Amino acid sequence: MFEQELNMYWKAVVNTMREGLMIVDPDGTVVSVNKALVKMTGFLQTELIGRKCSVLNCSLFKATRQNRGGSWCTLFNNGFMETRPCTLQKKDKSVIHVLKNAAILSDNRGNVIGAVETITDITDIREKDIQIEAYRKELFSDESFHGIIGVSESMVRVFDLISNAARSDAPVIIYGESGTGKELVSRAVHATGNRKDGPFVKVNCAALQDSLLESELFGHVKGAFTGAYRDRLGRFESADNGDIFLDEIGDIPSATQVKMLRVLEEKMVERVGSGESFPVNVRIISATNRNLEKMVQEGEFRKDFFFRINVIPIHIPPLRDRKEDIPLISQSFFEKIRLKSGRKIKAISNETMDILLEYSWPGNVRELKSAFEYAFVTCDSTLIRPEHLPASILNYNLKIKKAAPVKVVEEKIKQELIKALEKTGGNRSAAARLIGVSRVTVWNRMKKFNVSAKTEIDTGSVE
Repeated sequence: MFEQELNMYWKAVVNTMREGLMIVDPDGTVVSVNKALVKMTGFLQTELIGRKCSVLNCSLFKATRQNRGGSWCTLFNNGFMETRPCTLQKKDKSVIHVLKNAAILSDNRGNVIGAVETITDITDIREKDIQIEAYRKELFSDESFHGIIGVSESMVRVFDLISNAARSDAPVIIYGESGTGKELVSRAVHATGNRKDGPFVKVNCAALQDSLLESELFGHVKGAFTGAYRDRLGRFESADNGDIFLDEIGDIPSATQVKMLRVLEEKMVERVGSGESFPVNVRIISATNRNLEKMVQEGEFRKDFFFRINVIPIHIPPLRDRKEDIPLISQSFFEKIRLKSGRKIKAISNETMDILLEYSWPGNVRELKSAFEYAFVTCDSTLIRPEHLPASILNYNLKIKKAAPVKVVEEKIKQELIKALEKTGGNRSAAARLIGVSRVTVWNRMKKFNVSAKTEIDTGSVE
């Protein structure tokens, strides 16, 4: 027998290999396997030896059988196989991705006595490739504008303003509640503008004490104050030929506003403790969650400085005012956290999405992201359900349910359905995506409320 001719020392060597090894006779019967292949496939040696190699259900073998020639395997016609990717089926029926090399074995007289295959498990590498592709799709998603997700009319207007602002060097100010994504908008303005190859410098004005803010913005010279042991470059100098993002600009004290006004008007900067000025070429992008106009009226913010920074205002709507974007943003957070965490969570339940759409989101997009981070920690199944959401969201939902009679809630659901069908021209799948439910749910609601997908929609009230 061919197996009896194997050298026992050679067997010891192949059993130390990390790659799987299998030897078959000319009929495809397995005559020897190493320990790596046993571990890789889950079969015992006794379950493989003596059986046809087709027990592993190799995808290359299937392709060979479909194009069979005079031999059961083209390997015996070609004499070798160099690094071919394929899949094998383990004992538990799961599939692994492998790389296979193979060659025929001949005796001293040139007669074919079998073949040897080496098999490398690349399943982990394959999964990483899938993750990378998922990241790529997420990065270049059609619903994303430089990382900002939205298809609502209000967000489309924001995207248009960003594009227009990018073509100008005029100061830009971004208004929006906390958590709406003001920094993302500022980075989009920079990334699409003429200064995109220059620096983007961020300063959180609310995080710095008044005494340190001027030094941070304009720099200082050695000995300017206690602790100034050396000259220091300011943020405006660091942002030369680029953009500086002044977050929470409403917290800048009046004295600093005067000095910044000079930077805007004269394009000159003077370090703290120095009498010399030097030019800087910087465009200011600022942001605030405060009402600057009201602050001007109440004398809390300089009028002249306000008019200099309020040249191109961009208002980001709160999440509660663009709820049609919630399903898209939710799916984006879901995919990113799933890929990052490696959890085998497959989807968001329809009931969960209904709750997300109902919630008021005082923390806006930032709160929505936190909700998914929490859900991925608490979820113990393949589906994110309502009980996996933070208590604040669930409690709000319970209050809404207690406060609203059933007919009022149903009328709201019906009107939402009608608007979605009208907006999508009766396309149920598109309407489902717009509402954030499944196509089956749309179909059931249409039947329940006697709503047609055609233009002649019955808009009568719920009985």
